[in-house]
Amino acid sequence: MNHIVWLPLLMPFIAAPAARRVAAALSPRHAVWLLTATAVGLAACSTAALALLVVPGASYLPVVAVLGDLVRPLTSGEPTVVIASATAAAGLLAWRAAALVTAVRRHRADLHRARSQAGGADEELAVVSDDHPDAYALPGRPGRIVVTTGMLRALDPAEREALFAHERAHLRGRHHHLLAAAELAALLHPALRALREPLGYALERTADEAAATAVGDRRLAARAIGRAALAGKAAP
Repeated sequence: MNHIVWLPLLMPFIAAPAARRVAAALSPRHAVWLLTATAVGLAACSTAALALLVVPGASYLPVVAVLGDLVRPLTSGEPTVVIASATAAAGLLAWRAAALVTAVRRHRADLHRARSQAGGADEELAVVSDDHPDAYALPGRPGRIVVTTGMLRALDPAEREALFAHERAHLRGRHHHLLAAAELAALLHPALRALREPLGYALERTADEAAATAVGDRRLAARAIGRAALAGKAAP
């Protein structure tokens, strides 16, 4: 049993690179679900494995020892090794829990700051007076598209519509939930960090395809997204 418990902790180092290669050959939509499911599944399994490693060491505590045969199958081995493994696993679980709480608090603070910047109106489009070209989807109820005056000046009217369709696709697809799941999974296991970049890329491609369908012109959508990206990078 002890050897099997280690398998979920090692699997992400193999499964994450494999998922990246498979996702590269899939359509954007299928790649998104593959990468998200892989990240969440592996994170959950590795966390459960750490919890199981804590059980044998905890069985030496008087409070847990009263369970008797319920924990005896997991307590085989040298007590020193078992207790050391349990202590290390408990420390990792505590560290992961603290990292998750910190990440969630930081994410909520970022959302609150973004909503304050966008204003309190309920319109879908929020225009921020800022020379820096930027546009992003702001989740919430309702979700909003935030764009700066600098970005509006960088695009012509048709390109703006394509950009808005791109951001609208992020909101409708609830892509922020998928990105958040990948971010939290990466905090639970370091090997899963390799899935964040390809997932973000697949989500952008999904939004690109939705924008092209919405405006009915793939060239226009590609030009709008390209010009928006270049404008954002060129700005100081």
